[in-house]
Amino acid sequence: MASKSEGKEPVNEQVVANMYGAMRSELNQIYSKITELEMEVSEHSLVINAIQPLDQSRRCYRMIGGVLVERTIKEVLPAVQRNKEGLEEVIVRLNETLEKKKKEIADFETKYKIRIKKSDDDSKDESNKKEGSAQGVLVGPASSSQ
Repeated sequence: MASKSEGKEPVNEQVVANMYGAMRSELNQIYSKITELEMEVSEHSLVINAIQPLDQSRRCYRMIGGVLVERTIKEVLPAVQRNKEGLEEVIVRLNETLEKKKKEIADFETKYKIRIKKSDDDSKDESNKKEGSAQGVLVGPASSSQ
């Protein structure tokens, strides 16, 4: 019976590290997808802004499933607007999923006392930044007898 309960809990540090890495990877994938969809929303907005002031009976071309289709602006504009709204809804849901995943990772870090160590390069960069922020003012020689 005890072996069944251990199946759900990580057994050693390596398993915990692998689970943590998988969770971080999933978080990065969500970030990437959100960014990609935001770019698509931006493109949809550009198209909408470009064709909205034009004559509704004017011909335009739209790519549907890899095929270029000739339509009128009157037919295309509502479809592009619906697609944009759908993308925005997906982004909202992905942001909710992102927040849940962040909380899950934070709980996992707390439960297993995970602390991320900074690499030597990062700590050197930070010390250089601190020194750099204090620099920038040049002062003449300390002892001037004039």
